[in-house]
Amino acid sequence: VFEFADQYRGSYSDSLGSVVCPFYCSYSGYNDELLWGASWLHRASQNASYMTYIQSNGHTLGADDDDYSFSWDDKRVGTKVLLSKGFLQDRIEELQLYKVHTDNYICSLIPGTSSFQAQYTPGGLLYKGSASNLQYVTSTAFLLLTYANYLNSSGGHASCGTTTVTAKNLISLAKKQVDYILGQNPAKMSYMVGFGERYPQHVHHRGSSLPSVQVHPNSIPCNAGFQYLYSSPPNPNILVGAILGGPDNRDSFSDDRNNYQQS
Repeated sequence: VFEFADQYRGSYSDSLGSVVCPFYCSYSGYNDELLWGASWLHRASQNASYMTYIQSNGHTLGADDDDYSFSWDDKRVGTKVLLSKGFLQDRIEELQLYKVHTDNYICSLIPGTSSFQAQYTPGGLLYKGSASNLQYVTSTAFLLLTYANYLNSSGGHASCGTTTVTAKNLISLAKKQVDYILGQNPAKMSYMVGFGERYPQHVHHRGSSLPSVQVHPNSIPCNAGFQYLYSSPPNPNILVGAILGGPDNRDSFSDDRNNYQQS
């Protein structure tokens, strides 16, 4: 599959644009996925050909870029964190570049460092975008904890100019984000459905908002689902474990099924 993707380069939305755009176009292109794939395949197989590929193609596939978000569309930061493990733990000198870029990303998140540029809500939530912001918060928390693990195992730290950032600092920031999602926030609302005493009741999710087959055994045609989208009662099926889009940049949240950016 990797060889096919490398030989026949292109983004899926080049041919599927009418179906996946504008919500799921490949805005960042395919280069990040090639480097991401090669990095994971090297880690899984220890096949030297993948390391050769990374070293030969990294500079044209995004290794020199500083990126500040990790998402379904853009894997570059995740790739750098993953490859920094090779430098920190295995002392592969050729991968030091990825450690430097990972530090740049980490430093952008830490208030008080010279490279700080992230935005936080008054309640302390990392805020990257108005639509489904918590996807970025959860992925960022994951990278913070992953990098903290790599630093702990190697005795290393992140360098932010004259400021030294430790694994403990990263764990603390990640914990604050997780705690916020689970209810320690100005609204006292858990944004994980089914967790805590108070969580959103009008989740923008077809399966959760339609009546169950036990209640409504007949099939529901596609367009007939809109009556449930626009209805006011809580979702009949609790989507346990789902994390919603979350609050806006002022910590405000609208428990509205039709407000898909938040719900």
